[in-house]
Amino acid sequence: MSNQPYRQPIRGMFSQTKVSVIGTGATARKMETVLYYFAREHEDGIMDVQALGEDVILGPVIRVNLDEFLETYQAEPEMSLRRAQEDADRQRDVQKAVARGDKFLKKGKTYSAEYEYSKALDLDEECVRATFGIGQCYILRGEQDKAREVLARLVKLEAAFQAKHKHLFNEFGIALRKSGMHAEALAYYTRALELCPDDENLHCNMARASYDLGDVQAAMLHLAHCLAANPGHHEAQQFLVFLKRATPAGA
Repeated sequence: MSNQPYRQPIRGMFSQTKVSVIGTGATARKMETVLYYFAREHEDGIMDVQALGEDVILGPVIRVNLDEFLETYQAEPEMSLRRAQEDADRQRDVQKAVARGDKFLKKGKTYSAEYEYSKALDLDEECVRATFGIGQCYILRGEQDKAREVLARLVKLEAAFQAKHKHLFNEFGIALRKSGMHAEALAYYTRALELCPDDENLHCNMARASYDLGDVQAAMLHLAHCLAANPGHHEAQQFLVFLKRATPAGA
């Protein structure tokens, strides 16, 4: 049994100073360049090292022996803390802008809301709440072409259809349908259903969008799926009764 004390594997930001000579003879001078890396230790004592750019990890992974690594790389704890703090500050600014946008949207001040949501997206282009919010602004103002652009962006964001955003994507789909964008609403719900196949409310909303497009059979099929998942879904029950009464026998 080893008597060596346990330690956490090395992981974090490091730097390495490279010295190069510029010029020749009497004009020659040394120039130092500091390069930054992200490194992590494996159980076998080998380090994986990757060069860092301004915002992302670059280049291939270089494997370095632990002893060699400790001799040639310098820990940069302040760098990692600084980046973490910058990320935290940016996310806090995003949340504040979204919250202001939500307040303006509830008051019907869509241009002020759009301004705040745009600020959030400037800081985080994949901010789900801001994307939904700016889409709502366009729908409320009847700017359907811009709403379609947002819709195209949303369907590419799987995060937009996570459970924590459930009320947002349902509200957005309802807004599309109520604005007369029935085909867009159906396409949007279809994408949402690919990622949330067991969501009975999506099936109910798809039933309404299908009915709006004149496809009663598809509407009934979605209601059947909805009620199979949740037999007590009151809205689906009522809609199904309406469809059966409105549909001629044998149709």
